[in-house]
Amino acid sequence: MRNILLVEDDLSLIEALKFFLSKHGFETTVSRTVKEAKEHFDEDEFHLILLDLMLPDGSGFDLCKAIRQTSDVTIIFLTASDEEANVVMGLDLGGDDYMTKPLKLNELVSRMNAAWRRSGFANDQAQDMSAGGITVKLLEGRVLKNGTELKLTTAEYRLLCLFMQNPKLVLSKEQIMEKLWDSRESFIDDNTLAVYISRLREKIEDDPKQPSYLTTIRGMGYKWNVK
Repeated sequence: MRNILLVEDDLSLIEALKFFLSKHGFETTVSRTVKEAKEHFDEDEFHLILLDLMLPDGSGFDLCKAIRQTSDVTIIFLTASDEEANVVMGLDLGGDDYMTKPLKLNELVSRMNAAWRRSGFANDQAQDMSAGGITVKLLEGRVLKNGTELKLTTAEYRLLCLFMQNPKLVLSKEQIMEKLWDSRESFIDDNTLAVYISRLREKIEDDPKQPSYLTTIRGMGYKWNVK
């Protein structure tokens, strides 16, 4: 999943964006203040930042300037004003693009994908992963099996990507949970992971009771069998 930092204090817009972006393969972390954004940015790695200009404790311009001291992560400004001075200042400070509110969500996703393709992060990674008829379109957050799209939850998508990135390797339950869920999601346990694995098999396997893609290695963990 592409990890997005959304810096915005409008609750209604936050909920709309989180829901819409999740449908397009983005996982969104929300910060409602400059202080929260700095804390989240220091704690995690983000592929793109959506940054409002006016925040309760400061300006998006100041946050952009601070981020640019240490990172070239893609930044798209969200602004209620399309005044040329604001646009020019945002771009001069290191912003990559801007959009004027009210947002057109489909256009926003198109701009995010375009920025993603231009970024070094995107260039360093394949746009697709394929194995045995299953294709993950990383830039779109979509999964196909023999050309037919599969409807995966966020957890199932994350699991599938992890396994396909580690073919023929046995991954222990501890390794999987460490890579995919942090301490804030400590409710994930062995039983919950087993449920996620089962649901993923229901969607990708020809016969989930006799899996050929994702197999259980008793006493050790799980293995993706297809290169």
